[in-house]
Order: sequence, then structure tokens, then C-alpha cells
Amino acid sequence: MTAPSGPTGPADPVAPAPLGTPAERYRMLRLIRGFEELALDLVKSGAIPGGIHPYIGQEAVAVGVCSALGPADRLASTHRGHGHVLARGTAPHRLLAELLGRVGGANGGRGGSMHAADFSLGILGANGMVGAGAPIAVGAAWAAATGPGRAPAGRIPVAVAFFGDGALNQGVLLESLNLAAMWRLPVLFVCEDNGYATTLPAATAVAGSATGRAAAFGIPAEDVDGMDTEAVRAAALRAVERARDGGGPGFLACRTYRYEGHHTMERRMKLRYRSAEEVGAWRERDPLPRAAAPLDPATVAGLDRSVAEQLAAAEEFALASDHPDPAGALDHLYADGLRPRAGATP
Repeated sequence: MTAPSGPTGPADPVAPAPLGTPAERYRMLRLIRGFEELALDLVKSGAIPGGIHPYIGQEAVAVGVCSALGPADRLASTHRGHGHVLARGTAPHRLLAELLGRVGGANGGRGGSMHAADFSLGILGANGMVGAGAPIAVGAAWAAATGPGRAPAGRIPVAVAFFGDGALNQGVLLESLNLAAMWRLPVLFVCEDNGYATTLPAATAVAGSATGRAAAFGIPAEDVDGMDTEAVRAAALRAVERARDGGGPGFLACRTYRYEGHHTMERRMKLRYRSAEEVGAWRERDPLPRAAAPLDPATVAGLDRSVAEQLAAAEEFALASDHPDPAGALDHLYADGLRPRAGATP
């Protein structure tokens, strides 16, 4: 995308991000990593209020899955959702402005880090509630499969639900698996198992396995190396093709790792629940060098420069974008007749 040149910038693209080649997938990995590193700096400076849940380390899952989707497909994200939103195609300057709570953001600064959405790209929203994206994806899949003008087999839109290992014990996820299986809906459930639910090791909280949850409902499930973009892409393509042809839901358990804390607040709290050796071992499996290895070094360097330029322009755009007017705080609500307290608005 052409870099924005002013405080308004171009509109978000209406087509998903191009991820059809290894070079395009590497560029998106680099974009997500650089975006999150920039966001961490902006949290530290105070420009991003409230902090974020960094996606650094898990980029291969978002890129691999989104590379398997078509223009009509949809996804529901999580509180750690920047990677999903970028990999689907939302422009980074619009997402960054959203994190800063500015009017130039993808949702006018009203969604912030945990609730970014872009309906033009089928992004039904990130979600601050654990596992809550699953029923949204199931509902979207049900509408696509049963609604007026539904597509014939082979062209049915697919809905993807991303969630973490912390959602595996949530009733709403199990209910979603059940409905999707009963109705043979075109849903792909993607568990990003980074080993921890906040600071709680999954091994101390989850009986059985992620794929076992799916198997209980008769849903085909696959364990995937979530640090390998191409492995995730291959598994996602198989599941998406089966769902699109009327074969019902699929489930991917992607073993991955977040290099940063659950939330940026951990930096202040100085929590110690992972050893340096554990983090170091996972850093050796970083998805970016793995994706870069088959490419020509000159190509990689050029892509890195392109991403750096795009992110510099995104930062300039986001910081130049206006803050919202408090007088419009009640705009875009589903209810009317609400009256703010005295003195809340000019």
C-alpha cells in the first residue's frame, strides 16, 4: 500500500492482504513483528493508553491461516489480535491510530487494541472475553451456509475463530464446537497454544488436549507447529478446503510461544514465571528467520526496508491524527435517549 502522506491518509484496502507467495508471507511476518515492537515503544511513551497484549512470537499462526482464506471469508479475533487484523489486510496506519484512540483509527478510536474490527475485510472484531470469538464465527458460518443466496459447495465462505489455550475450558467454546459439528458449519477453530493462560501454565490447567476437545465432537483436528508459517498454511488450506466443500468444521492446535508478557503491565510488575532458558529455546525457533531462509538475502533486505518505511509512515499518521471530541461519545450506539451526567461534555 502507498504510505499515507497526511493526517487523513487513504482508506483501508477492501481486498485481503496478498499472502500467496513465500516473499509476501515473510513481509507480513516482518510487518506484524515491527508493528508490535513499535506499539511497545508507544505504550512505554504513554501514547498508547492502557497497554497491549503483544503478538510477538506468534506471527506464523496469523499469517499461515490468513494466507489460506479467500475474500469472502471471515474471522473473529482475540485480545491478542493485532497480528490477525494485519494479516487479513487492515492498513497498519489505521490499526496503529486505533490503538492510540485517534479518529483516524480503523474504528475511529473507539475499539482500541482489544476490539479492532474491519467488516470490509470480514474481520468481525477482536474480543476482550476469552473464547468469545468462537460463537461469533459460528454465527457467521451459519448465516453463510443457510442464509438467502448461499453459495454452492466449493464456494461457501469460511469463518475462522482464533483463541488461546486459556479458552479450552470455557463453556462458550465447547458450545460453539458442538453447534458447528451438529450443523456441519464451515468454521475453522484455531487454538494458539502459547503455553500460558496469563501466567498459568496450560499443563497445570488443561486436562486432556486441545485436539481431544475437537475429537469429542467429531471435528477433524490437527496438531501444527505454530512457529512454522508454511506448516500452518498447509494445515489451514486442508481444513478450509474441506469446510468450503461442505465437510464441516475443522480444528488446528498450533503450538506457539509469545516472547513478551501476557500484557505490557508485566514489564512494571516484573513477574517471573518463565525461565530465561525456556524463552531462549523458543527464540531459537523464531518464525521470521525460518521464513526468510528460502529467500534471496537481497530480497529479504528489500522487504525489511519496505516494512520499516511503511511503519514510519504509520507512526507519523497515527500521532498526527486527532483525538476524538468528547461531545460525540454517545454516537454509534444501538440505544438512544441516553443522557450523560452533567459536565461530562461541553
